[in-house]
Amino acid sequence: MIEFKDVSVTYPGGVHALSNVNLKINDGDFAFVVGSSGAGKSTIIKLILKEVEPTIGNVHVNGYNLSKLKRSRIPNLRRTIGVVFQDFRLIPSMTVYDNVAFVLRVIDAPQKYIRSRVPYVISLVGLGHKAKKYPHELSGGEQQRVALARALVNDPALIIADEPTGNIDPTLSYEIVELFKGINACGTTILMVTHEHDIVKHFGGRIINISSGAVAFDEVIGGSNEVKQF
Repeated sequence: MIEFKDVSVTYPGGVHALSNVNLKINDGDFAFVVGSSGAGKSTIIKLILKEVEPTIGNVHVNGYNLSKLKRSRIPNLRRTIGVVFQDFRLIPSMTVYDNVAFVLRVIDAPQKYIRSRVPYVISLVGLGHKAKKYPHELSGGEQQRVALARALVNDPALIIADEPTGNIDPTLSYEIVELFKGINACGTTILMVTHEHDIVKHFGGRIINISSGAVAFDEVIGGSNEVKQF
């Protein structure tokens, strides 16, 4: 669960990034976060990951009260969160398998678990046949699927997708969101930040619009892909 209580953020120099934000995302939710550049979307992500501190207010994520979280426990928090970035952030010298396995190796997961978990997750995103390929041998859509597999491999409670379709073909964007929807259907909470309104309109669901550092809109809407019953 993510909960913001009366959260405001003012950066050095007096830049007001967020103003009195109250927001609750329950376990198992799928929410789109939309808003113009500079609206405060990135600050919300940074707060969830405890990369910045609220000037006022409290943030709770996956059972952690971030205002009371010691620096030594920040890695514990982040292990409950998978992040998918717009620019993929794959390691070019590593194969698909090793890019995904890297997450588990960093936390000293048992080799036996790595050997079973990594192929499973790579297959889950439809790339089982490309486990030995390197990032430069993949399309943009395939690289984003690897990034998704990497975010999934530690079985996080929450996945944050930060503009995950920004660098891929528009047609493939819908496939990536379908993947996120399937993962969400298995119980993982998904928070997807996007500026692509066509995708939001197509899929519908919970839409959180951030404008000038405040929540301007937080509603569930129907998607254009829904089949109407008569």
